[in-house]
Amino acid sequence: MVYGRVGFDYTTVGHVTLDVMGDGLRRPGGSAFYSALQAARLGRRALIMTRGVGSEIEELLAPYSDELTVELEEASCTTSFATSGIGRERAQRMLAWAGEIEAEPVLDTQVLHLAPVARETRPGWRGEARLVGITPQGLLRTWTGPGERVVLAPLSHEQLPKRCDAAVLNALERPFCDVLWQRTTTIAVTDEGAPTELRVPSEEPVLIEVPHVAQMRDDMGAGDVFAAAFFIALAEGKDARGATAFANAAAAVRLSGEGPDAVGDRTAIEARMHTVG
Repeated sequence: MVYGRVGFDYTTVGHVTLDVMGDGLRRPGGSAFYSALQAARLGRRALIMTRGVGSEIEELLAPYSDELTVELEEASCTTSFATSGIGRERAQRMLAWAGEIEAEPVLDTQVLHLAPVARETRPGWRGEARLVGITPQGLLRTWTGPGERVVLAPLSHEQLPKRCDAAVLNALERPFCDVLWQRTTTIAVTDEGAPTELRVPSEEPVLIEVPHVAQMRDDMGAGDVFAAAFFIALAEGKDARGATAFANAAAAVRLSGEGPDAVGDRTAIEARMHTVG
């Protein structure tokens, strides 16, 4: 599944995954997928650069083929996780790993989102990206072998990209991301239903309230949806506070439903911005 090089609005780099849920349901996952899908539903031309088994990923993404373009490195397996629980109670086991993405990305994109899930991305690229964002979750993850539980380890300088304009992480990842504060301009730290912490240079951290979600059934991909909305809003010229409020609303829309189909469009997100508190 390889497509010709053209300019894109939003490019994600990372593994599209096969997620095996606690009830046995199998569905597409990975930050690269959820973030690109949110970008597409915000009207952006979205590209995923990934690695795995082409036929398997094509089947996983078939329902979204009209929204997403994919460039794929063929591998012997597709990265797969067994997932149980939600939020702070979530546990994941690594079932299969597609390996590091070998080719250095060649880009022509408004937004580059480095979206690793399992230490697969490189710190460099060629070409042009007007805004570079990162969700470092996948760089923190480590595991000892197939079937083993995924745990977190500290982020190193060597793992970070040569340039990083914005980053999104969650409160559980924060203790492992000390080096990120030295290299990134704008950082948002999400914390489930608690306010999102926003840090920008030369300003005191601020807390941005999140919309209320009456009943959360499934939170997979909510942080990735937040990241895409955040990076896109920044690229559109919103200030960091406005971008955070918009991203909080995007995550709330996703949390109000189940799975990728709950990722919202701009109308749904803007309506949700009025339900803060």
